[in-house]
Amino acid sequence: MFCLDAFYFYGLCCLSLSVSKYAYLFLLLHAFMVNGNSAVLELLFQSIYPAKILKLNFRERKENAWEDSGSDELSVVFPGVIARFDGADLQNVLKKAFQDVKSRLWKDKFEEQDAEDEETFGRIPFQIWNVNKFSSCADAAIVGLMPPPLLELQSSQRHYCAITVGEDAVVSAYRLSEDRTRSIVGAILSRGVAATFSTISSLSKILWRSEPSPPKKSRPKPQSFAKTSPLTCLKDSPRKGERLTLSPSGTLAAITDSLGRILLLDTHALVAVRLWKGYRDASCLFVEMLLNKDKASSGSMHIEYTKSDYCLCLAIHAPRKGIIEVWKMRTGSRLLTIPCPKGSRILQPSARLSTSSFSPSYSPLEVYLFNGDSGQLSVLNRHIG
Repeated sequence: MFCLDAFYFYGLCCLSLSVSKYAYLFLLLHAFMVNGNSAVLELLFQSIYPAKILKLNFRERKENAWEDSGSDELSVVFPGVIARFDGADLQNVLKKAFQDVKSRLWKDKFEEQDAEDEETFGRIPFQIWNVNKFSSCADAAIVGLMPPPLLELQSSQRHYCAITVGEDAVVSAYRLSEDRTRSIVGAILSRGVAATFSTISSLSKILWRSEPSPPKKSRPKPQSFAKTSPLTCLKDSPRKGERLTLSPSGTLAAITDSLGRILLLDTHALVAVRLWKGYRDASCLFVEMLLNKDKASSGSMHIEYTKSDYCLCLAIHAPRKGIIEVWKMRTGSRLLTIPCPKGSRILQPSARLSTSSFSPSYSPLEVYLFNGDSGQLSVLNRHIG
């Protein structure tokens, strides 16, 4: 089984590769030489969990006032499992790689590196949780931080909220804790069994005096799961959850199911705020549409838009209807209906695209329309009316 997924952020290209029963995460640096030629340098080849990777989610958290951290995050979704990488750790790997590139100047040492070496720039720390308590997981996302449980001592450890969709439960919610501590009995048993096995192995080598076999490079053991607490779930057989899409701040989630419905979920209150029917095989993406017509109609060539000039909307691609609809969040009306040919798809970059990091103009969240027949890629109109 071979599966590949990718996206681009921070100057890093993140790839997920599933070979047989093992999944790996590649981090590639797209570096440009002085003479204008470009090259791709492999930074990291890291195994996460022995299962197929279903999805990669990159979420910007800079504009979410509900959270106390400005760090972005990468989440990796497996069947029934979700892992989280902090954006600060990914940036540290990127900085270290750039420094190494400058020091080695693309010498032969890059060509002699072993492709299976996971310690080139060190392993990136991550947390991993089991989220299949209510149902098998078809899609999942970490929506943000949440307060600790009641009657629990305050600590520096964080708690995250995760939303999953699957067959048995249309939508489920979990509290993810950073704590991986086990019970005292479990710790004693694990250490006791390990010590006993080590003693028996040493005695057998002394008694039989077997020739030492050459060391074999074994696969790294999967990281132990952190604590997961189920919060709630929605079961409505034979309805099955299929796909999940998060808003930029993580406060809203659009969930499609097998009965052609689209559920808009408030991820903080864990309540449904809207429902659309009759959208089988639909796909959804959040987009920010321009509402300030006065600025758009002005004759000025250099218009600087702010965040208040845009409103959050949901773009729904209904392939059976051959249209794309844009609805204002949360309970607004339908703003646009765009016809699209058969074989079209709506796409979105993993991070906001900006022409210049020093530009004061706000960079809205955009959605692109890919025409499967002609191969053309166009951006949806950001101006309403």
